[in-house]
Amino acid sequence: MKKPLAGALLALALLGLGAAPAAATTADRPAPTTRSAPAPAPASASPASAPAVTAVDFAGTVALSNCSGSVVRPAGSRPDDRALVLSNGHCVETGMPGPGVVLVDRASNRTFSLLNSAGGRVATLRASKIAYATMTDTDVSLYELTSTYRQIENRYHVKALELDTARPARGTAIKVVSGYWKRVYSCSVDGFAHRLKESDWTWTDSIRYTAACDTIGGTSGSPVIDTATGKVVAVNNTGNESGGRCTLNNPCEVDENGEVTVREGINYAQQTHTIAPCVGTGNKIDLSLPGCTLPRP
Repeated sequence: MKKPLAGALLALALLGLGAAPAAATTADRPAPTTRSAPAPAPASASPASAPAVTAVDFAGTVALSNCSGSVVRPAGSRPDDRALVLSNGHCVETGMPGPGVVLVDRASNRTFSLLNSAGGRVATLRASKIAYATMTDTDVSLYELTSTYRQIENRYHVKALELDTARPARGTAIKVVSGYWKRVYSCSVDGFAHRLKESDWTWTDSIRYTAACDTIGGTSGSPVIDTATGKVVAVNNTGNESGGRCTLNNPCEVDENGEVTVREGINYAQQTHTIAPCVGTGNKIDLSLPGCTLPRP
């Protein structure tokens, strides 16, 4: 997981060593020695075939107390719908949901620091509830805010990021935008993991980045943006830190035949095109809608 250890950061500060980012979510533990697959080389494209690039900045991203996130807008939402914040399931304030656990319509008063295009904090947004969260098949949380899209745009001049409804292709140029660190990572979609297993959790059809997106602790929940469209195609969630095999902070890939591959130093995201079919009238999460494949309680 890409969530920082607040205690570790505090300890480093007290020792005068600076606040180095950490990615662990529990106490450090030895990782098994595993031969890692070589890191994949970044995808390349000829200048003639390269798609147009949309300017990607921090506008619409948010900083949580422990993670990153973004204000997102499904294609069918309306200006006066209450806005949604997208982050990871493992970032929710109630603790990481266990395998098979799905949270729906849980009261929450969590706050989020809204950023403008330059990364400056322009507002504090507040949740009314966790509309949806899970770490089963995917690693996602959606918070419903007390503010509407229209109110956020009129008051703070910041637009929500649009959720793409299509699955990204291998080679797609992407940017991972962290509101927590105010940092942007640029790389491409290297491919997809049929199953991505980390400790007790398993995710499906995960995006694998090329090596340039070397995300760190605190980038959990960052929107992954297609640079050609400016739309959100995934949410950043984890990476293999030390070559461990299917352990916490060391996810492994499992293919259709059950073969396990470990890619030390490579990071991953969970696709978000599956969210759109589950959003109904009034921006409400409705898991019974046709085409909705998100896990149910």
